[in-house]
Amino acid sequence: MASNCPTPPPCPTPAAQVLNREFLEMRCKILELAASLDRLGRGGGSVVDDPRFAKLREAIGLLVESREDRAEQVQLLFSRPYDDDWQRQFNMHAAH
Repeated sequence: MASNCPTPPPCPTPAAQVLNREFLEMRCKILELAASLDRLGRGGGSVVDDPRFAKLREAIGLLVESREDRAEQVQLLFSRPYDDDWQRQFNMHAAH
């Protein structure tokens, strides 16, 4: 007899299993970020006052916080605020 109950959500993967599976890729991404920051540091001039650099620093700060919505917070940091008039701003017209 089939149940009318919805399927329960899957159990989250244990943290140790996620770390085992993703450690090398995470390490690689951190090394890539560190190398990019090193190149900025060795480059001529300064980007300290550049708002993009400020966003990167803020995003790195979000990564070290103990929260479960870090990806969402980083995405929001780099996203434009929603504007109801976005289609006009980008010269797009809704199809009728």
